Amino acid sequence: MKELKAPEKVTQKMTHDGAVTENLATGEVENVSSREAEADLSADREPVEAAEAAAERTAHGHDRRRAKKAEKAQTDTVREGSEARQRPSSRLQFSDEERADPDLRKYIRRSDKAADKLDAAKEAIPTKKVLKTERVFDEAAGRGKTRLHFEEVEKKPNGRLRHNPLSRPVQEFKAAAHGEVRKVEHENVGVEAGHKGEELAERGAARAAGRVREGIRERRMKPWRDAVKAENASIKANAEFLYQKALHDDPALAASNPVSRYLQKKRIQRNYAKELRQAEKTAKNTAAATKSAAQKAKDAFKETFVYIKHHSRVVLLLIGIGACVGLLFGGMSSCSILGGSGVSGVFLSSYLSEDSDMLAAEAAYADLEAELQNELDNYESFHPGYDEYRFDLDEIGHDPYVLISILSAFHEGVFTIGEVQGELQTLFDRQYTLTQTVTVEVRYRTETYTDPETGEESSEEVPYDYYICNVTLENFDLSHLPVYLMDEEQLSLYATYMSTLGNRPDLFGTAEYPNASTLQEPTYYDIPPEALEDETFAAMIAEAEKYLGYPYVWGGSSPSTSFDCSGFVSWVINHSGWNVGRLGAQGLYSICTPVSSSQAKPGDLIFFVGTYDTAGVSHVGIYVGGGMMIHCGSSISYTSINTSYWQAHYFSFGRLP
Repeated sequence: MKELKAPEKVTQKMTHDGAVTENLATGEVENVSSREAEADLSADREPVEAAEAAAERTAHGHDRRRAKKAEKAQTDTVREGSEARQRPSSRLQFSDEERADPDLRKYIRRSDKAADKLDAAKEAIPTKKVLKTERVFDEAAGRGKTRLHFEEVEKKPNGRLRHNPLSRPVQEFKAAAHGEVRKVEHENVGVEAGHKGEELAERGAARAAGRVREGIRERRMKPWRDAVKAENASIKANAEFLYQKALHDDPALAASNPVSRYLQKKRIQRNYAKELRQAEKTAKNTAAATKSAAQKAKDAFKETFVYIKHHSRVVLLLIGIGACVGLLFGGMSSCSILGGSGVSGVFLSSYLSEDSDMLAAEAAYADLEAELQNELDNYESFHPGYDEYRFDLDEIGHDPYVLISILSAFHEGVFTIGEVQGELQTLFDRQYTLTQTVTVEVRYRTETYTDPETGEESSEEVPYDYYICNVTLENFDLSHLPVYLMDEEQLSLYATYMSTLGNRPDLFGTAEYPNASTLQEPTYYDIPPEALEDETFAAMIAEAEKYLGYPYVWGGSSPSTSFDCSGFVSWVINHSGWNVGRLGAQGLYSICTPVSSSQAKPGDLIFFVGTYDTAGVSHVGIYVGGGMMIHCGSSISYTSINTSYWQAHYFSFGRLP
């Protein structure tokens, strides 16, 4: 049988590569066009498309970050504006005499104008009435009932502060659609060009819409933003009036050094702002609160000027030197370790209280200690009736500079004896702990008696109670209290005072005050260059030497508060490649590997016991070689470990992991 074949049917059509014929029976395709085939550029397009995609992702990321930053700023604006609206008015109350004074009229006008703007800004923050329910007791009916009332609350800004989360699926759909178009758009130049134009139009429209939304939100934030700006302007205007009023009331103040006037102006501003915040917390009467702020700021100004006047030889000399250095070198040189720089450092590190108040505070504290000593000296007569008295007593005494530094830090530099009477008793009670415990022992004594009938004498052991009074006095050391009583700012100020002794080394003479501190220049040591070839040790020393001269502050663990021995070592090693946290001396020993003195090398830690009345390791330093260590003793300094004291308390070397 003859094989059947399908008839050939040939068609011709145009393709991307030109004219072709296709045999529908066999499926064969033949190019019949004289046009050269176009090169496949898909491989070359891939890097371009990747770059475009990366650029697009970068643009989107930038937009997201910008939107997030704007969102946070708007949220902060609403929060700060709401707080400003709720705070008491900062409007000052002026007397008729003050308003009539031509020298003060300008500053009063500015203060009133700023207060008016603040009141208007607060009123502009929109509010609404909300229906609230309240449960009350009806005495007539003898039962509770619910009462409805309207309460005025602050409106939140109209519109969203955050992006709509439902917009995300729409964005994903658009991205998928564009991706499908990109797969085939290279087949047709017209489609590709149209798609590119579409994408550009979409991005432009999206960014324009974003700008519009941001503008709308900014507009809606305006009442809250205006309230914050108006409050800051009002506080500034009021502080300026208080400063000018202080100068007006005492012409001698106006004649003082211009640098000191600038510092006092800043101090007035701080005191005024502090009083306003305190008035907010305590909800005091507005007029009384602002008047108190004005008076306290004025008093602080006068107190400091009196100090300058009484100590002109020291303070004004330092001011003059600081000012000259500032003019010559464009900045103020460091005048204290922790207290800032230049002129401001002098004031921040100086006792500003009157000598009479500081000496009276020291005398009052010494009287408390004298009463305690008298109690102990006459304890048996004051507490009779015991068979035996046993005493375990710490020594009574304190450093007067520690006391005055604590009181000055509590009161921001200035105090009177009347203000600190209660605090002196509190400090005394925290420093000294006197305890009495009574123990009873059964003892025996021999008693002899005569038989009345026979006249014979006999004896026997008779038990009786023996009462022992145990008296213990613990001196916690006044210098150990600040870390428990102060916040970080106060502790930093205390450390500053101790580093300079309030710039009053003459305040407590060593004859009258045997426990008074004395400023000591820290001991320096030139470490051999070969030891510094060890990069780890070099990093430790570079960090440690930054704090040479910083005072010992029990519990201190940072430059802002100064250091104790373990706080200093912990800080140095944590900033030299380790991360051990804040450890005590015993804790530092626990993480180290003990090494012998013959194997010790620079960078090892050295530990001591018995330097304090405490169990275990009580002191730590960093060994630097050559029989020397750097540690925090009375201050941070280099010290020889071969002295009789340190040899008597030596415990071990330790190598950090």
